[in-house]
Amino acid sequence: MEQVSIRAATMEDIPALLAFEQGVITAERPFDAGILPDPVHYYNLPEMIHAPHIALMVAVKEGMIVASGYARIEQARHFYHYQQHAYLGFMFTHPAYRGQGINQQIIAALQQWAIEQKVYDLQLDVYCDNQPAIQAYEKAGFSKSLVQMTLHLDRPASSSPA
Repeated sequence: MEQVSIRAATMEDIPALLAFEQGVITAERPFDAGILPDPVHYYNLPEMIHAPHIALMVAVKEGMIVASGYARIEQARHFYHYQQHAYLGFMFTHPAYRGQGINQQIIAALQQWAIEQKVYDLQLDVYCDNQPAIQAYEKAGFSKSLVQMTLHLDRPASSSPA
């Protein structure tokens, strides 16, 4: 069986990444009723591929892209002891390849990239009811630190979302 290789995404990977994006949206929709109906996109993939402050990685196995993830350098809030952190997102593994530790390899590659950028703090968001994702991130060394609370108020019938 072929090993997994992790590499930076290229423009040629966009069709696979668009399918992964829809997989992320489908997985997150049960946790968030506020996500717009299809068609909806989360990411500007060409920008992510070319931006120097973002590392968009893919895992390749058996000649096929099987997983993705990115790290984006962001300014930290002024009250933290660090000035920047790497925000991780777009963590997706094709269902046929889950449970093989591929997500852990993507995270390790993103951690290495962050270290090369001299950024030593990583953050990510995960829905509080998404226990499989929480367990995967905890396995990678992440810990829970903040719960975002949301309250959606009824909008008047004549009002449209801003």
